[in-house]
Amino acid sequence: MCGIVGLLLKNPAWDERLGELLVPMLVGMTDRGPDSAGLAVFATTPVAATKLSLFQLHGTVDWAAFMRALARDLPGEHGLHESGRHAVLSTRANIAAVRQHIAGMPGVVILSQGHQIDLYKDIGTPGAIAERYGFVKLAGSHAVGHTRMATESAVTPAHAHPFTAGEDFCLVHNGSLSNPNLVRRKLEPLGIHFETDNDTEAACRFLEWRMREGDSIEDAIEQGFTELDGFFTFLIGTQNGLSLVRDPFACKPAIVAETDDYVAVASEFRSLAHLPGVASAKLFEPQPRTIYSWKRA
Repeated sequence: MCGIVGLLLKNPAWDERLGELLVPMLVGMTDRGPDSAGLAVFATTPVAATKLSLFQLHGTVDWAAFMRALARDLPGEHGLHESGRHAVLSTRANIAAVRQHIAGMPGVVILSQGHQIDLYKDIGTPGAIAERYGFVKLAGSHAVGHTRMATESAVTPAHAHPFTAGEDFCLVHNGSLSNPNLVRRKLEPLGIHFETDNDTEAACRFLEWRMREGDSIEDAIEQGFTELDGFFTFLIGTQNGLSLVRDPFACKPAIVAETDDYVAVASEFRSLAHLPGVASAKLFEPQPRTIYSWKRA
């Protein structure tokens, strides 16, 4: 059992309030996921530089030394915004070279890559993680969050959700897939690298691969109905918006609240109850095997 939350702000005047509105949604799912939590935030507009969300797995964090080594080995325009063990690197250098450099830095892992996405995840309760990384101050157009109760793999930052693949793409999942190893065996010969044994990573990389092959997000999900076996509610974040889908049996809960100002998604209504105007919102339970997508106008 896990908790998923998502918020897309239709009204740009609310963008500075994204974190303020989303933190109670995430904390409201604590009972469904006390082991770890994560949040992917999409900036209102893309930046020219490539952003990499980084996490220091162990040892003492010395981001200043990290930046000195990066500037020495890859001269160019780099910037870093740090928050404890987490940091967002902005760079205009060759991204493949930057990723190779980071791979040689002990304990530093890349959580996400893109021009809009910043991703945070860690072990602990959702409230503690939100406070640790200052989620309440985050701004943007939309965000996807998750609280995890581990059932099939370890409790580590790497196994926490959201999972990402490619650029400006993430996925959170409530449920369990029965064939993630089969999906891996299909994708690995194509050069797609896996970082964990988590079943959700298989879904994330499969859907992102289909989109790189030319599918729309909706077409990729349709392919997923054939290739991904199990129970799931998926909430997907892209640079354009959010997509939500439940498996053909709709075994895992979800509820949507939509107003003129926002679309909000959660596993349970209690994570939506605080939102402004929710009493008059359009509330509905997503149907089985039905794809819902919302984009920022």
